[in-house]
Order: sequence, then C-alpha cells, then structure tokens
Amino acid sequence: MIKSLPFLQGVPLQVIHLSGARDERLVADNYRRENIPAYIAAFHHRMEEVYSAADLVVARAGAASLAEFAAFSLPGILIPFPYAADDHQTRNAEIYARAQAAILLKESELSGELLARKIRELIENPAANSSRCRRIASHLAPKDAAGRVATTMEKYTTHEARL
Repeated sequence: MIKSLPFLQGVPLQVIHLSGARDERLVADNYRRENIPAYIAAFHHRMEEVYSAADLVVARAGAASLAEFAAFSLPGILIPFPYAADDHQTRNAEIYARAQAAILLKESELSGELLARKIRELIENPAANSSRCRRIASHLAPKDAAGRVATTMEKYTTHEARL
C-alpha cells in the first residue's frame, strides 16, 4: 500500500490503514509525506466502525475477513498471503474474484503502480465497479448465518441424543 501512495496523488481518498504495531510509525510517516489523509492505527477492536466508514477494502484474504467484507457489502482488492497453509487465501480470494465481488492481485505480481491503478478504477467509476461489487459481495454473506449455525447444531445434537 505504501508503494502505491505516490500514484494516488490527486485521488479523492481518505484511508484507514491498520498496520500492526511494528509498522504503525513508518506507515503514518509515509501517508504524511505523500499528503494523503489517513487514520493509522496498529489495530482497531471495533471493526464494525471501520467497515461502516469504508467504501472499499484492500486486504489479505483470510476467511474471517472475507465474511466481514461480505456482511458489510464491501467491494475490494484482495492480496492473498502467499505463505498461508496450502495457499488457502488464494482459493478464498478466487471465489470473490469469480463472483466479481473483488479484484484479486497476487503479491508476486503486485507493484505500487498496479495497486494504485486498481484503487483508482474502483473509486473513479463507482457505478460500474463499486456498486456492482457491493451488490455481489452482499450475496456472499447469508443474512441468517447465525440461525443456520444454530439449526445445524440442533440437528446434530438431536441426532446424537437419539443414538
């Protein structure tokens, strides 16, 4: 993300960047130097606040994060962590990319310029990109997920009780 900042000059953008504790100061310094408005924090414990403020995400592709993006109908750019066990993040991201709910960028092919170009595409053409991606992303999150889990648990609990 930091390498994309020089290519994002002039883009109407506000960023929330959760950097982890180790990189917080470095990340903040880079946004300040490029004069891009940003809220930088190591972590944020109320992610629903962050997601509610977001128009799009740039993130890894862990299953829990993807479920949250879908629940908040957030389009985005997914950059799977290439060293995740069995490359499962790439497979996760491919599901979203095939559904056209996100753009998949492999870390090995990524550059600051490419990331900035994809961010610009989502921001500058929201009708064709963000709105469509939001609609599709919302369909990837079942609205009754908790009910489905409870029903499944009841089904197997009742089954086990009969045995």
